[in-house]
Amino acid sequence: MKRILYLPILFILAITLTACPYSSPYALDEKPQQPVDESLLGKWATLVTKIIDDKHTKTEPVKIIFSKKNDMEYDISIIGYTEEFIKYRVVTDDTIKGTAFLSTAVDKQFINATIAGRTYLAEIKKEGEKFSIYPLSDYFTNKLIKSSAALRNSLEFHYKTRSQPNYDEEFLLKDLKRVN
Repeated sequence: MKRILYLPILFILAITLTACPYSSPYALDEKPQQPVDESLLGKWATLVTKIIDDKHTKTEPVKIIFSKKNDMEYDISIIGYTEEFIKYRVVTDDTIKGTAFLSTAVDKQFINATIAGRTYLAEIKKEGEKFSIYPLSDYFTNKLIKSSAALRNSLEFHYKTRSQPNYDEEFLLKDLKRVN
């Protein structure tokens, strides 16, 4: 009997442990602490390549628009590559919309993007005229987060104890370039 249950349980466990972007009801800061970075405002685009199988890939353009909501927050819109997000129920009319603000921790800049009531956390890396968004994986911490302070502590612990942060590679937006 144990052998019969072993394989289905293993299969279910493998499905539930697939990575997705980290989301929480909490952000790194309870309220925005940093003013809007004017250099982020505007339309940005990149190409995202998704591996379909061993022989096939699919490359799609993705556009992200940052507009100023107020002195401390952005309105964001993500257009393209939305089929990956449909299962998270955040896509409206082929666009993902939300608000965001910046936080600093461990000498790095993070964006707290609130979409459909959940806050997604990603590191922002600026490189000259380009920048990249590295969303943290859902498994960057195994702690139950009950506050913004607990999230900050877990993030700082993760960055101090890992040689490589745990990013969700599937949702990474690298080398975003400003477009019209």
